[in-house]
Amino acid sequence: MTLTDVERMLADRYGRGVSSSRRRLWWISVIVVAVLATAALGWSTVSGALRTVDAETTGYEVVDDHTVDVRANISIAPGTAVACAFEAQDTEHGIVGWRVVEYAASDSHLRAVVETVPTVAEATTGLVRSCWIP
Repeated sequence: MTLTDVERMLADRYGRGVSSSRRRLWWISVIVVAVLATAALGWSTVSGALRTVDAETTGYEVVDDHTVDVRANISIAPGTAVACAFEAQDTEHGIVGWRVVEYAASDSHLRAVVETVPTVAEATTGLVRSCWIP
């Protein structure tokens, strides 16, 4: 069955007949948008992972009523400076000491550090609170 010129004109006007070139252009557009969205998501994931800092408290030692030594491992991309907050707590988990330390960039991925935290009262624990890229 063939369409007459009038039927073809009406089909084009009211969207019943979509030419193959329009259909192909639509699918190419969909594919391009999907590829760009995937690339953007991948880049944001990779760039976010490159700027992460992991810190783990490995131990502490209460030196006296006004001092706690905190041991920690800091994992960060080589060549990146980092800052960390260390804290000391009492028996009720109140903060009795606090110290922020900045570390220069290093070639090492893992850094083992020991920091002395001064306290205003006797502490029962010491920990690394958080680390960030300054």
